[in-house]
Amino acid sequence: MRYDLVIFDNDGVLVDSESISNTLLAAYLTELGHPTSYEDSIRDYMGSAMHRVHDLVEERSGRRLPGDFDEVFHARVFAAFERELEPVAGVVDVLEKLRADGVPYCVASSGSHERIRVGHRAAGLERWFEGGRVFSAQDVGRGKPAPDLFLYAAERMGVEAGRCVVVEDSPLGVQAAVAAGMDVLGFTAMTPAERLVGATRLFGGMEELGELLMGRVEVVEDEENSSSDSSTHG
Repeated sequence: MRYDLVIFDNDGVLVDSESISNTLLAAYLTELGHPTSYEDSIRDYMGSAMHRVHDLVEERSGRRLPGDFDEVFHARVFAAFERELEPVAGVVDVLEKLRADGVPYCVASSGSHERIRVGHRAAGLERWFEGGRVFSAQDVGRGKPAPDLFLYAAERMGVEAGRCVVVEDSPLGVQAAVAAGMDVLGFTAMTPAERLVGATRLFGGMEELGELLMGRVEVVEDEENSSSDSSTHG
C-alpha cells in the first residue's frame, strides 16, 4: 500500500541517543540502590516513557524513586547530549528525500518535549521538525506500548491511522504501532530482529529505509499550484 504519513520514533531512530541515555539510566538506578546493567536498561526501558521506570522499580523493589528522579536524570542526559549526541547515520538523507518529495512526516516519541528539543538541537535536526511535527507522550498521558501517541500524531497531522507507517527501534514502539493499526518498519541497529515482533518489515540501515519508503509514500500536492509542484504537510 501507499502511505500518507511517515511517523518517526526519536531516540535511536533520529538521534543516536539510546546508548547515552541507557548508560546514564543504569548508572543512576544503581547509584540509588537498584542494581541495573546497561543491558537491563535496554531490555526494560528502551522506548518507554519515564513513568515505566518508576512503575517497574516500585513493582520490583517495593520502593519508590526519589521525587526529583526525573529532573536529575534529565539534567545528566541533556548535558551528555550537548557533548556527544549525533543524528543516526543516514537519517538526514532520508529526511531530505521526504521533504524534497513533499511527503508528510513527523516524530512521535515517549520522551518529553524538552528532551526531544534538546536532542534535535544538539544533533542539528531542529530544522527538519518545525511547524507542528513533534509529538510526545506528554501530549496523551500514556506512553508506548499504548497506541495513544501514534493515534494522536496521525489525528493532528490529518491522516487516517491505516494510512500511516511508523519507523521504530523498540519492542514497545512496535507494539504501540501495531495496536494503532499502523504498519511499522523495525530498525535493527540496536535491537535484535526477534525482539521486534509484529513489525511489517525490518531494516538495518537508513539506506534500506529509504528504499523501503520509495514509491510507498503519497506526495501531497499544493492545491494552488500545478500538479508538478509538491508541498509538505506540516
